Amino acid sequence: MRIYLDMCCYNRPYDDQAQLKVAMETQSKLHIQMLVREKKLELIVSYMLRYECSKNPFEMRRNAIFDFIQENAAGYVGDDRKKVIEAKATEIMKTGIKFKDACHVASAIYAGCEYFISTDARLLKYNTQEIKMVTPIEFIMETEGDE
Repeated sequence: MRIYLDMCCYNRPYDDQAQLKVAMETQSKLHIQMLVREKKLELIVSYMLRYECSKNPFEMRRNAIFDFIQENAAGYVGDDRKKVIEAKATEIMKTGIKFKDACHVASAIYAGCEYFISTDARLLKYNTQEIKMVTPIEFIMETEGDE
């Protein structure tokens, strides 16, 4: 199964864990990363994800995210696909989604991902038949069920 994690997912473990929702999303995201490492999920990344990560002002966080992506990505939507991604992103933006977020979603759709995983509540309101938009918690609930 192909998945795409947006930048806010990668940053979730670095957020204040005092809120239960944040802590649960963090644990779910870390579980998803474990499944990716075990090759039970195919992680797709994009030029936009790499760009956003490069802007992270915290070197340790930036390096940890880059290392995970480098070691575990099963596929990459590069900037050689920028025209097709940004054309789709323009369509997505008509629903009120911001440019970078729209590029993430467009990249995931282009790569044939079944799930787009985010902790951004506003972004998750985007409704499409092309990909399932879920939080890390929802992803675990849907894919692991009653196991």
